[in-house]
Amino acid sequence: MRIAGNIVNDDILGSMEYACKVAGSRLIVVLGHTHCGAIKGACAEVKMDHLSGLLEKIKPAVDNVTRCCQHELDENEKVLRVAEENVALTVNAIPQQSAILRAMISSGEIGIVGAMYDIETGRVRFFSEV
Repeated sequence: MRIAGNIVNDDILGSMEYACKVAGSRLIVVLGHTHCGAIKGACAEVKMDHLSGLLEKIKPAVDNVTRCCQHELDENEKVLRVAEENVALTVNAIPQQSAILRAMISSGEIGIVGAMYDIETGRVRFFSEV
């Protein structure tokens, strides 16, 4: 699934459940990317009709980065750190919110990992696994 900000909702979870349980997918990759517009919007607290609800789901990542940083980050560094934190939170949220996926992960039927795509270099860095 591709969705701005790697958010999780019932539609996304249902699609992943189908992909893994019925269609046979074996790996869920939560892939964030550098310079993400949704992350920039969440950091800037953009308010815009339907977009506001999506950006609100990214707010926990913004709050975690803001709380953990001992110094002021420039915009690019903050966006990168929030994007990475958002991926990690999403990787953890998926099995918490889906009993089907949680059971499949626990049994080893599927895996789930987080990664960041660097849009400047084309490299993907994997960094978390459940």
